Amino acid sequence: MNHKNGFNPLSRTTAHRRAMSRNMVTSLFRYERITTTKAKALEVRKAAEKLITRGKVDTVHNRRQAARYIQDETILAKLFTDIGPRMKDRAGGYTRVVKLGFRQGDAADVVILELVDYKLDSGEKTEKKETKKAKAPAEKKAAGKKEASEKKAPAKKASAAKSKAKAEASAEESAEKASE
Repeated sequence: MNHKNGFNPLSRTTAHRRAMSRNMVTSLFRYERITTTKAKALEVRKAAEKLITRGKVDTVHNRRQAARYIQDETILAKLFTDIGPRMKDRAGGYTRVVKLGFRQGDAADVVILELVDYKLDSGEKTEKKETKKAKAPAEKKAAGKKEASEKKAPAKKASAAKSKAKAEASAEESAEKASE
């Protein structure tokens, strides 16, 4: 019986498989999310989870053991200062595999391998846009929207844009009065 012994050689030589696994684990820690095939993700996950477990306790021995696998010093530091402490409360299961479908060329299963606490950056981008809009003066906003809407949009859209601009201007005026 061969229970729980062995690994998937991924049709590669030992040196190629080791190098690929090291590179993929380093990329996973750098970007916290990578897209790959299912077979590679399941093999990389084993090594990544062991390294994260080491990263939870910052000792010289754990750093040296992780440095045998991760060659990039900045990623190694990130593992012990950022990723490890974030996973301190978890007993295991630090990564997640999300299926995407099949690759068009060879129909291989494509998945996303990511850290469990990974969050998309879409929320930060909207906040930045809103702060930029808030800094611009009300007059420039109203004038710019009127010109843009008159050039590009039909009469209905132009009237809607004008009403929005008036509403924004009145809201800003009331905010200024309240602050005085």
